[in-house]
Amino acid sequence: MFSKKKATSIQHTKLATLIAHDVRITGDLEFSEGLRMDGHVHGNVSGKAGTQTLLVLSDRGSIEGNVHGYDVVVNGKIVGDVIADHFVELQPNAHVTGNIQYQQLRMDCGASVDGKLTRRDPALAPVMVGGAAVDSEPQPV
Repeated sequence: MFSKKKATSIQHTKLATLIAHDVRITGDLEFSEGLRMDGHVHGNVSGKAGTQTLLVLSDRGSIEGNVHGYDVVVNGKIVGDVIADHFVELQPNAHVTGNIQYQQLRMDCGASVDGKLTRRDPALAPVMVGGAAVDSEPQPV
């Protein structure tokens, strides 16, 4: 009678790095594997290109800058655009002021977005060529 929904979830990645709630970083931040952020960043936060990274922004954390990663879980505040190559989860305390691009999205009751939500075409996601990520969309000559 009831059909099972396709499971949508993040790739389970080890959270290798923690930025504590009393840490403030000014400048761009790049991480690999997983990052849990309880602190504050004034700058862009991005996962290493071509890898399946996981960013978890807790309800105590904030980012003033653009965010790019494979999987992004938000429960804090982001002022900037968010681009996820795979999955975005907006938990109840998430507040995003900016546009969000995603392949899969989960938004809990209480989360807010002041911007545009855009679903990315998986065929246009970056692909790995010789160790570097490049757009799969053909470039004009």
